[in-house]
Amino acid sequence: MPFLALFGLCFVAPIVYAVQQSLHRTERTGPLGLGGREHEAFAGLANYAHALADDRFLAGFGRVLLFGAVQIPLMIALATALALLLESASARGIAFFRSAFFLPYGVPGVIASILWGFLYVPGISPLVKIADAVGWDVDFLSRGTVLWSIANIVTWQFTGYNMLVLIAQLKSVPGELYEAARIDGASAWQVARHVKLPLIRPALVLTTVFSIIGTLQLFAEPMVLRPLASSIDSGFTPNLHAYSEAFVGNNPHVAAAEAVLLALVACVLSFGFLRLVGGRAKERRR
Repeated sequence: MPFLALFGLCFVAPIVYAVQQSLHRTERTGPLGLGGREHEAFAGLANYAHALADDRFLAGFGRVLLFGAVQIPLMIALATALALLLESASARGIAFFRSAFFLPYGVPGVIASILWGFLYVPGISPLVKIADAVGWDVDFLSRGTVLWSIANIVTWQFTGYNMLVLIAQLKSVPGELYEAARIDGASAWQVARHVKLPLIRPALVLTTVFSIIGTLQLFAEPMVLRPLASSIDSGFTPNLHAYSEAFVGNNPHVAAAEAVLLALVACVLSFGFLRLVGGRAKERRR
């Protein structure tokens, strides 16, 4: 009962409230709708139609989908490589490197974005100065590169977290399996490919699903970098657009509709990915 109470209060109730807000609109009485009193009226799916007709909102969806298609495989591959290296028999200094790789996850996203912002701004960035010294003209905050600059921040911050999830799965694998593979003449690469990777598949699926959901919720990094990059506008990501609708445009009902649409897309992509990998697993067993 305590769990159900907290679950209903902290999870179910906000979802119900967001859906309820998305189905209403604010009407104002008085001449031309100015002054007078405000009241809420049922709007049906009008707010959803308004959101789907907004080109900036749809462009933000396309942008985060492109972001995820590139960043998620790269981050998961890097986390997997680090986990396999730290769990290899010849690894040294495991505790130090594990802590070092995980440390960026302990830095809040806002602080991480500020730190990397200093490394991106021309004039004060040592990275830009090094690039200029070798004759490479680079602008990390230009329209064509700012999305990948944000991808670098996210990868830097969350690779260590995903690595620990994979390491935890690796530690649950019986050591006898590795010993049997070595007795059969398997090399370290063959053990990693044919023994370790198949056995950590559940952890890989879990980290990928979390990464998909996190990508669609991208907000803190573009919000912090927005004053530094003119290419980041209020519709850069769906979350940023919903925030602008609610607190800048004073239209919380449309923002609620956009939040519900974002949640639906996250569910479709997450369950679609789970169904895809589940179908492939069944085919392999056959």
